[in-house]
Amino acid sequence: MTYEVKVYVTLKEGVLDPQGSAVKNSLHHLGFGGVEDVRIGKVMSLRMEATEDTIDNQVKEMCDKLLANPVIEDYSYETEEVVSS
Repeated sequence: MTYEVKVYVTLKEGVLDPQGSAVKNSLHHLGFGGVEDVRIGKVMSLRMEATEDTIDNQVKEMCDKLLANPVIEDYSYETEEVVSS
């Protein structure tokens, strides 16, 4: 089966996010003072062949080994089977 996978990687709570702080300050200067916090992350889209039994383990292994730094980042993901017409 073919799957579309979206992987979301964000800094762990408590890890300083200077890019997020800069964006928050810029938003305040633009008049969006109600923005209380900004955290910057990454979204990766993967299309891959796998079985229903192996897709979760494969995505977790990819995240742990390459896509996320487990020391400072958290990740989550969504998988969706691609249905061909």
